[in-house]
Amino acid sequence: MTKVKIGIVQAKSLGEKTKNLYHAEQEIRKLSSNGAQIICLQELFMSDYFCFEENQSFFDLAEKIPGTTTNFFSKLAKELSVVIVASLFEERTAGLYHNTTAVIDADGTYLGKYRKMHIPDDPGFYEKYYFTPGDLGYKTFETKYAKIGVLICWDQWYPEAARLTSLMGAEILFYPTAIGWDMTEQDDTINQEQLNAWLTIQRSHAVANGVYVVSVNRVGEENGTRFWGNSFISNPFGSYLLHENHQNESTVVQEIDLAKGRKYRQTWPFLRDRRIDSYSDITKRFIDND
Repeated sequence: MTKVKIGIVQAKSLGEKTKNLYHAEQEIRKLSSNGAQIICLQELFMSDYFCFEENQSFFDLAEKIPGTTTNFFSKLAKELSVVIVASLFEERTAGLYHNTTAVIDADGTYLGKYRKMHIPDDPGFYEKYYFTPGDLGYKTFETKYAKIGVLICWDQWYPEAARLTSLMGAEILFYPTAIGWDMTEQDDTINQEQLNAWLTIQRSHAVANGVYVVSVNRVGEENGTRFWGNSFISNPFGSYLLHENHQNESTVVQEIDLAKGRKYRQTWPFLRDRRIDSYSDITKRFIDND
């Protein structure tokens, strides 16, 4: 099998966990009926994006992984024969939490989880208060339909994360995301520049690594942030196969051909020409040439 149908859920939060879970189920069923085989939900889809402030009560939103939600999706994945990529707030133990994505295979098997490695701390995005940086390293998951890698939101700005996940054999990189504009920022030029940077950096990962990139963002206005949507699927040379360039809810399916990734890598052999003998300084925080 080289052709795979990808489904994305670009949605607004309905506030309550039970409502968001039910909404996700309905969208997954809709995508499955339209042929989707691998379905990705947005970052922290089970609730509003709660990191807009530091509030101890929000730790009550966290859950065990695997646990109740992954069990629910395992049954759904098996029923529909779809792979589900679900971003959740993980409670590892009291006082230790992660921003984590679980991957469920098409037979309902829980394949494992990836814990977000890069944690932001900016106005409206106070994630360091809630999340411990991931300690599982970069991960790939051998699903029924493709070998996939999962990275999460702020990870998308770091080429090292995309490179390492690709070197592990990922054919597709998935980025569940929650990113948007500060609603008090009225400068359209700045807003467009931020969006363009976000789109460009992820498409560059596709080009540099010869992989498909799937980025799934939320939409709607929450606590001072207007989430900008713009979910997309890029081919291994950075061209849009799908681009939901609006701020409305959307559930869409796009077929990709994994065999073309091989073709791109043969034509543009970036991996062949890497000078791995010259990269040791990449592990340094800064290189002082004085």
